[in-house]
Amino acid sequence: MDNSQFDQVSQFFNLFDIEKVALFLMSLFVLVGIVKIINYVAGLVERAFPSRRLLVSQLETIISFFTYIFGINILFFAIIRPPRELLLAAGGSLAVAVGLSMKDLVASIIAGLILIFDRPFQVGDRVSFNGTYGEIKSIGLRAVRLLTLDDSLVTIPNNKFINESVSSGNAGELDMMIVVNFYFDLDIDVEATTQRLRDVISTSRFVYLKKPIILNVKEDLVLGRPVMMITGKCYVLDVKYEKALETDIYTRANKIFKSNPRPTFAIHNVQ
Repeated sequence: MDNSQFDQVSQFFNLFDIEKVALFLMSLFVLVGIVKIINYVAGLVERAFPSRRLLVSQLETIISFFTYIFGINILFFAIIRPPRELLLAAGGSLAVAVGLSMKDLVASIIAGLILIFDRPFQVGDRVSFNGTYGEIKSIGLRAVRLLTLDDSLVTIPNNKFINESVSSGNAGELDMMIVVNFYFDLDIDVEATTQRLRDVISTSRFVYLKKPIILNVKEDLVLGRPVMMITGKCYVLDVKYEKALETDIYTRANKIFKSNPRPTFAIHNVQ
């Protein structure tokens, strides 16, 4: 080993002396603490301004993401202070080594940046991905966290969303369309029944009345039996009340039609 190679090796090991490493790790803990404070403040703002909940969540995700990205880089170069010559000498081989050993992690981080800027979905959106449906809780450096309707937290690597389709129900908006199908006998009074259903939907405390309520009627087959299907489409005022709206519509509609012997009433296939 010649003197230049020996100097490079010596410089490399000098980068990671105990004091520098300890200071770097302590600084990382401080960085994590800063992000936790950002998350806490965002939670307070969300509770104070519920109508801006999704906007606050989206800003929180972007700020946290770039705090980690820039914070780690700044801390590394400010504390470790690698010599420029060493970076140039080790850069190529280090890039290859990191690329091979951490390609999935690097791909997820790059995919996270794409998700932040391309925005196929945002924090707070109700999305369906590979058979999993729920609310996007966070978009992190490595993965997206999705909370299902049965309160299970699903973690999905960012890079999975790049090559596969994902469906967003509200696309960054607080409200979202809800579809409920009602089935009746063929001989019902369609006009009267439709009006009753419209009244049920429009008087729900969870419905968003600034957007239209649509009722469509058609004949259909259920288990080989011809029925009259009335499809109700409305908007929930906040996606977190999605199931509450569906339950409210079902409960009150069932109560109304039970008090009348006809038509036979059922509800299913809630979307």
